[in-house]
Order: sequence, then C-alpha cells, then structure tokens
Amino acid sequence: MALFFGKKRVSNDKKVPAESLKADHDEIMSLFKRCDVNNDRKLSREEVKAGFRRLQSRFPAFRTQRAFQIADQNRDGYIDEAELEKLVSYALSCYQGNVRTRLLI
Repeated sequence: MALFFGKKRVSNDKKVPAESLKADHDEIMSLFKRCDVNNDRKLSREEVKAGFRRLQSRFPAFRTQRAFQIADQNRDGYIDEAELEKLVSYALSCYQGNVRTRLLI
C-alpha cells in the first residue's frame, strides 16, 4: 500500500502460479523463435514487431523499441540467442497472466 496525497492506494498485483508463468515463458519463447523468418538465429526489429503484433499489442512499435533498449545488450540492432531471454522477460512483464488469450497463431 502506498499513501498518495493522504489516500491509501491498494495495488492490484495478481499472483500467477509458477506453472502458468513457465507455460507463458515457453509460449513467448516459441513465438519469437517462429518470428525469425530468415532463420539467421537473430531477430531484427521487424521480426520482433511481428511477434508483438501476434500478441495483439496495441503499440507494437513502442513495445519493439523498449524491447531493444532492454534486450539488445551489444547494440548491434538484433536480438540474438543470448539476448532472447531478456526479450521474453520483457514480454512477460507486459502481458503477465494473459499470454494465451492474446496469442494469435
């Protein structure tokens, strides 16, 4: 709880079971791997944006920009296999608890 101008604010943090998080993690990992259309084992901005579109993001360009700020550690403009885990973690933080309902296959 936080006090904000004298009023109590209650956070609505949803607790998601661990097995559900693991399933969502695996689903998002698989999704982004399928977005690698040229099979070069790294994701370009367009490929990441396609992944966020499949997750029905309202702002896929913004999500892509933030994902590259967070995950592209070597700043080469691609998300490689070593950086993929950070991309998946970012996507999970955006859509925690409702990945399957958002997913367009």
